[in-house]
Amino acid sequence: MKLSCDEATTICDKSQYGEVSLLERIKLSLHLFLCKKCGRYSKQNGIMTKCYKKQAEVQKREKCCLSEEEKQCMEKELQKNS
Repeated sequence: MKLSCDEATTICDKSQYGEVSLLERIKLSLHLFLCKKCGRYSKQNGIMTKCYKKQAEVQKREKCCLSEEEKQCMEKELQKNS
């Protein structure tokens, strides 16, 4: 039932995306209780995931559009090639 730190980090990564079984979750919890380094890794991994999700939300809200100058340049290129 003992996990190596490599196995624990793999399970930790899987758990961030909900891809972990109940048995793996139990093993990970026990390992994190005993291994402070993996506990720190798990905490940092959670923080990075939250930051990524927030940044993804911001990117979705922002509109990505061409400037008027870029639009005119593109239009000229299209007319030249037509």
